[in-house]
Amino acid sequence: MRCALVCDDEPIIRMSLKNKLKELGFDEIVECGDGEQAVQLALSRLPDIAILDVSMPKKDGVTAARDIRQKLKIPIILLTACYDPDTIKRAKESGIGGILTKPFREQDLWPAIELAFARADEVESLKEQVEDLKETLESRKVIEKAKGILMQKQGLSEPEAFRKMQKLAMDKRKSMRQIAEAILLTEA
Repeated sequence: MRCALVCDDEPIIRMSLKNKLKELGFDEIVECGDGEQAVQLALSRLPDIAILDVSMPKKDGVTAARDIRQKLKIPIILLTACYDPDTIKRAKESGIGGILTKPFREQDLWPAIELAFARADEVESLKEQVEDLKETLESRKVIEKAKGILMQKQGLSEPEAFRKMQKLAMDKRKSMRQIAEAILLTEA
C-alpha cells in the first residue's frame, strides 16, 4: 500500500491532489490543513511521500518539511504560489525533493513525484556510502596503529607485520580490524 500525506490550507487543492494521487496509484491519502498537524500525521502514519503547501497556519511548509525529514527519510514536494529566493534556499537546506507552483497542473504531479523519490533514494545511497567510507577509514587507522606496534615490539618490517595480522585474522576467523583491536588492547 502506498500512502501520501497532503497538507494545504485550501480544501479545493487538497481534493484535487487527492484525486490525482489516487489516479497515480496511491491507496491512502492522509490530509490536513496546517504544518503542525502535517508533522504529527507524518510521524504517526508514516507516509511514502508528503506534499506540503509553503504558506500554512501554525507552521509553514518548509519548517514542517524540515521537522519531518529529521525523523523520516521520505521525499517531500512543496506547493507554493510564491517562489522567492529565500524560500528556495530554505527548501534546499531542508532536503525538499521538488517544488510545484500554484496553481499546479495535474500533469506536473507525476514527474515531480518520480523525481522526488529518485532524489531521496540517491541521497540515502550517498549517506550509506559515506558511512561505509568512514568505517573503512576508521578500520584502516586501527590496523595501521596495530601494525606499528607489531613492528616496534617484534622488530617486524611493515609487510611482515601486515602478513602476521592477516594470518591471525584467517586462523581465528576474525576481521583485520578485530585482530588490530585485540593487539591494541594487549598493548594498553
